[in-house]
Amino acid sequence: MGITRDVLGHYTVDGPQTENDILEAAEDILRRRLERLGSLGNPRDSADFLRMRLGALAHEEFHIVWLDNRHRILAVEKLFRGTVDGSSVHPREVIRSALQHNAAACVMAHNHPSGVAEPSAADCAITKELSEGLQHVGVRVLDHIVVSAAECVSMAARGLL
Repeated sequence: MGITRDVLGHYTVDGPQTENDILEAAEDILRRRLERLGSLGNPRDSADFLRMRLGALAHEEFHIVWLDNRHRILAVEKLFRGTVDGSSVHPREVIRSALQHNAAACVMAHNHPSGVAEPSAADCAITKELSEGLQHVGVRVLDHIVVSAAECVSMAARGLL
């Protein structure tokens, strides 16, 4: 009983654990590793965690890693859940959450269930709108990461912020 690996390197879950149990455990391990870093220094620091958290979902979700002024992690929060091809993101709710966490900065992330992590025109537009809104309350947007099961694309690294 447990997890076994076949000759091709594929893992199989046997016994009372479900695939969801394993994924939740992996997300927890990555979250603790991210928290042990203490702060985010570059887009790569959070990409593995966000890919584990969002990459396999069949619907879109929008998450934010809230940070203090030294980029130490205050909270990781799921703010919106959408459908297979979109999620409504409301700037008012994002700003309210930033103020509740007393955040100074953030890294936004959402997934593309299609498997293509390229930022869309809508992704760029909402990133700009959120950045401008958060700027009014003193919160800097460090990055917006688009996640698929296979990869993460940093909008900051692409010069899209």
